[in-house]
Amino acid sequence: MNRILAVLMSVVMLAACNGAADLNKAAVPLGDFNLQHNIAVAPKVQKAPLSRTASVEELTTALTDATEERFGRYNGARNYHFGMSIEGYALAQPGIPLVFAPKSILVIKLTVWDDAKNKKLNTEPYQITVFESFDQGPVVGSGYTKTAEEQLKNLSQNAAKAIETYLIKQNKAEGWFKGTPAEEVVASVAAE
Repeated sequence: MNRILAVLMSVVMLAACNGAADLNKAAVPLGDFNLQHNIAVAPKVQKAPLSRTASVEELTTALTDATEERFGRYNGARNYHFGMSIEGYALAQPGIPLVFAPKSILVIKLTVWDDAKNKKLNTEPYQITVFESFDQGPVVGSGYTKTAEEQLKNLSQNAAKAIETYLIKQNKAEGWFKGTPAEEVVASVAAE
């Protein structure tokens, strides 16, 4: 029971954080990472029932802008590329306060490409699902307090933060962004 409560508290705390809240702080170190291309597409995006409508251009622009805002702070020695596919979204409409306060959601799939190695770092696209931050109107719902554009910006910033969290995890576990190509050659020669 305590574990379930701890997990729920963690989820609530993560959802409460705005994805852009830490942009005024130094970026979390990611080794040799430099984002060269930041591409978002939405060829088969699904709009949830009762959602406000956003065009493909609005969706992709919001995600690429938020991604550039977060990852433009990195200036490592090697270039990497993001391929992001927006799979689905819901932009909350006004609900009934305290009874039905719908939340916005964004679902994307991410592929990370290593330019120097000329290959994908993740063989299968990594799916990310983000909700709007609680500061967007937890009681009355953001449908009353935010425009569709504001909701989409918040979702995109939360998605960019989730991407950063994923990259940090993969860098620690798999060493995705360690060393420059020259350092790798020296290391492989020294190992032989």
